[in-house]
Amino acid sequence: MKTGERNGLLLVISSPSGAGKSTLTRRLLAEDDAFELSISATTRPAREGEEHGKHYFFLDRPSFERMIADDDLLEYAEVFGNLYGTPKAPVEEAIGGGRDVLFDVDWQGAQQLRLSALGTAVVSIFILPPSIAELQQRLISRAKDAPDVIARRMDQAMSEISHWAEYDYVLVNDDLDACYAQIGTIVGAERLRLKRQPRTRSFVDSLDREFKDR
Repeated sequence: MKTGERNGLLLVISSPSGAGKSTLTRRLLAEDDAFELSISATTRPAREGEEHGKHYFFLDRPSFERMIADDDLLEYAEVFGNLYGTPKAPVEEAIGGGRDVLFDVDWQGAQQLRLSALGTAVVSIFILPPSIAELQQRLISRAKDAPDVIARRMDQAMSEISHWAEYDYVLVNDDLDACYAQIGTIVGAERLRLKRQPRTRSFVDSLDREFKDR
């Protein structure tokens, strides 16, 4: 479908750390060119290899707080002492042009997006791990975090999972390929929803005219 033939959607994917969200979102971005990733603003320092404007907009805390005061963010939250948020303008431009925007946010961000001015465009998916033991093992095996950070992430996972029922769809990532295929099914169906097909009314009107001209 060409850009502009339908309204864009905001796809929100959330999960506790280690459930596979990042792998799934990277694959979706690589294989579905209708999606673009929402680039978040954050007050956390850039990690090695991260670029401002590509991975995040890295801001100091006063700059981030000015964006909050000026209502320039669709959502924001504080996670482990750092602020994260979604700049409003690029998202509005994308969905207005019929493009889809992918959000990798936590339950707080998902909640704020649903309550925002663009809430009707939101489709939300929560990814669950197959077990808590598997979740912990994934965090350990990826060797990115110190043991104390892993412990904090496990503590946080309980709180995050408690919000599963707030989402439109809930998937268990016990098989990465199967979970990814389920996401594809959801996206395909949501793109066909009547509310995202602005040309349908004019098409039906043309059918009505054909009936009258018979």
